Amino acid sequence: MTDADAVSPGPVPDPAAMRKQYRAEGLSEAGLAATPVEQFARWFKDAAVEAHLFEPNAMVVSTADAEGRPGSRTVLLKHFDEQGFVFYTNYDSRKARDLAENPYVSLLFPWHPMARQVIVRGVARRTGRDETAAYFRTRPHGSQLGAWASVQSSVIAGRSDLDASYAELAARYPEGEQVPVPPHWGGFRVAPQSVEFWQGRMNRLHDRLRYVAEADGSWRVERLSP
Repeated sequence: MTDADAVSPGPVPDPAAMRKQYRAEGLSEAGLAATPVEQFARWFKDAAVEAHLFEPNAMVVSTADAEGRPGSRTVLLKHFDEQGFVFYTNYDSRKARDLAENPYVSLLFPWHPMARQVIVRGVARRTGRDETAAYFRTRPHGSQLGAWASVQSSVIAGRSDLDASYAELAARYPEGEQVPVPPHWGGFRVAPQSVEFWQGRMNRLHDRLRYVAEADGSWRVERLSP
């Protein structure tokens, strides 16, 4: 037996053969909340409290640069209200650079165990420094140091450089000492222009209801074919 044989993972599953029947319970127009944020709050509670999903606030943030080249990554939602959905990042990261050139963004909440998705499309704007500082103070001490240690999205020589940077910061700001808010770090608030609620149904005939913002501030609801 060769070393290659010893570590062989076996046959790779065929993704085309993977099939699940989704829940029969549907989503109707009559059952929707008045606004997409109210409806999101209902589903978010279901995901976090009822289904106990791991990190239900994890969302895929998709951006595009000035040339239209897309990028996606998973970040954590930290706040939501009628003004929008808020996440925090390094303003020198790729996503932040994209948003500086092209503020249009898509957020995807992939709640697969519940056969649900929420897709938010809107415009991202930076949060104010007071709001950013207030949130930064709630982060664990190590996460505050990490915001300084990482030059997000930049190329580094190796892990040791990152660890050394963190160790230096940990010595400068030991536990219990206030860490200043990095000037290059902060939040984005995504003001929704449309919010789609996707509920998986039998035979791939899914329910897709989308709120669309009107000029007068109201919301129009439309049903999309699956």
